[in-house]
Amino acid sequence: MADRVTVIGWDGSPLGAGARSALAAATLVAGAAHHLAFPEVPERAERVRLGSVSLAARRIAAHRGTAVVFADGDPGFFGVVRALRDPEFGLEVEVVAAPSAVAQAFARAGMPWDDAEVVVAHRRTLRRAVNVCRAHTKVAVLTSPGAGPAELGLLLDGVHRTFVICEELGTSRERVTVVTSDKAADRTWRDPNVVIVIGGTAAPGSGWIAGRDPAAGPRGWALPAHVHGPGLRESENDRLRAAQLARLGPRVGDLVWDIGSASGAFAVEAARFGAAVIAVDQDPDACARTTAAARRFGVQIQTVHGRAPHVLENLPEPDVVRVAGGGPAVVSAVADRRPERIVTHAATRDIAERLGRDLVEHGYDVECALLQSVELDTRVWTEKERTVGFLLSGSLPDRAP
Repeated sequence: MADRVTVIGWDGSPLGAGARSALAAATLVAGAAHHLAFPEVPERAERVRLGSVSLAARRIAAHRGTAVVFADGDPGFFGVVRALRDPEFGLEVEVVAAPSAVAQAFARAGMPWDDAEVVVAHRRTLRRAVNVCRAHTKVAVLTSPGAGPAELGLLLDGVHRTFVICEELGTSRERVTVVTSDKAADRTWRDPNVVIVIGGTAAPGSGWIAGRDPAAGPRGWALPAHVHGPGLRESENDRLRAAQLARLGPRVGDLVWDIGSASGAFAVEAARFGAAVIAVDQDPDACARTTAAARRFGVQIQTVHGRAPHVLENLPEPDVVRVAGGGPAVVSAVADRRPERIVTHAATRDIAERLGRDLVEHGYDVECALLQSVELDTRVWTEKERTVGFLLSGSLPDRAP
């Protein structure tokens, strides 16, 4: 095992005394090609091109001597420190930090970033990164080849955002460009880059926690009807919403479809969990109410006016779906898209059985429960309102939980 491993973050400026001292003693240096070309790298040192961090970590673990690993920006912020400290390699590291690419990007833009979400976009995580951009008003995206500004813009189709694209930060080729998301695919962007994605209506921040304030808005979930205001349909009562939210479990990085959004009560609550939400309704007034509810609660919701199932064809792939309108035909069309979870409800047992059979035929594990909710007037303890319905939930076994 290497006697000493020092990880040096580089932000484009001359190396400091600590970095130069570590390099002078190094018998192995790992990094990108531009790092290995630094004049401070000892000629006698073994050079390792840092492609796969795991392969480099194995080389370092087997090395007898002193190792230095270079990284751009802060190596502890979505960087190599996590991989090097994996128990598989048994490496203890010292870190010479530098400002992260995200900090540099916001500095170039002259913007605060304590209220920003930060995500990494690879080909395998691009869709989830885009969902965070849909759901939040300020997001920094650390991109990679094949998951850059152009791909972000294409997948944000229908959602207007502003991109601040920071290319090759800290180098002589540094460039900062501001474009709208729909124009990002019209150009070729240099790697590496960071994209600051801005847009939507921001909720007032308290300034006490980085990222999204989890305490924004009313406390709790499945909020009572009076919080959402008058005009909620029977299918939007808080007990049914609670069961639906519990079965779907919307979370950051998810895309939720809410089909038959009505007043927007469910869509708002799913968005408050940090998920991206597309609310669909054939009634233009319902779409307007959902938009107004999103504004009132300070969340981001994309509304789509149209009749399901036809309007669903061009929507991006969902993770979880609530079907509140359209019946078996819509549930079947949703199941064809293979979301991880689906919830719906039925007024009668016959319809519930039909919906359940269809979900089973599509490969879903199905649960069904008869829910009865009785609201009582606690002044005299008499019944005020009773609702009865069948709740169906389907989960796809071959999708990750």
